[in-house]
Amino acid sequence: MGPHSRLLVAGSIALDSLRGGQVTDELGGSALYFSLAASRIRPVAMVAPVGRDAEARVRALLARHSAIDASRLRVVDAPTYRWFADADGGHNLDLGSQDSIYDCWSPDVPPGYRGWAFAGSMRPDRQLEAVRRLAGCGLVAADAMRSYVESAPELTRRVLELADWYFCNDEEFEALGGGDPESFRRRWRLQGLVLKHGPGGATAYTEGGRFHEPTHAWRVEETTGAGDALAGGMLAWWLEHGGDDGLLQAALGVGSDLAALAISEIGTRALAEPPAEAQR
Repeated sequence: MGPHSRLLVAGSIALDSLRGGQVTDELGGSALYFSLAASRIRPVAMVAPVGRDAEARVRALLARHSAIDASRLRVVDAPTYRWFADADGGHNLDLGSQDSIYDCWSPDVPPGYRGWAFAGSMRPDRQLEAVRRLAGCGLVAADAMRSYVESAPELTRRVLELADWYFCNDEEFEALGGGDPESFRRRWRLQGLVLKHGPGGATAYTEGGRFHEPTHAWRVEETTGAGDALAGGMLAWWLEHGGDDGLLQAALGVGSDLAALAISEIGTRALAEPPAEAQR
């Protein structure tokens, strides 16, 4: 695999509390969702921290997915990142997080990396650090998280300035200033902007035009991770097929398929099944 055809994600591994606490200690996180989705299409390298409280579970999961390179999974002496959410009309209501793990970890991106990369949602200082270290690689995409957008708007804007592609949902887009998506894309000099509309599907705005993909969901059990799965599927398939702009609509469709798979079960459970076993 040539250096320009590699795919990498830097982001979080989480123990999630979902449905207002009805589901607890569920494996999740932007790096994990992205990797599980992307690895169904092509190899992906994961850069993420995990605490010793979740190490065994994460390693057991990754052992079943040989296409995920976990050599830069860092085990640190801090609690694994925790995120708390409740369901709200097809969307997640962010109830906060415990992110002290970022005090003792920084994204150790491979020096001179030149492939494609996705900086998933994580504490904004660490996300900015990842994007800065990835600057100049083949393509840098980043994702938003509303609570972090609101708590650290300046750091979020710096990420936007350095990203080639940006993913956010409608609420995050509004928190970023909103307005006309195409004007937003041009203002931040983005090659592409993907707006995720939950049950309304997803829309990509690019220099070559606007592409909308309706939701592919056949069953909605829990919506956490849908956006990371969409990004993982889209970027992996697009890169696998050469990154040609004419294939963007198809790539967004593949991402939507994997987002639909993600939300058909709680947490990473559906994506965690190797592809042959996941067929219904």
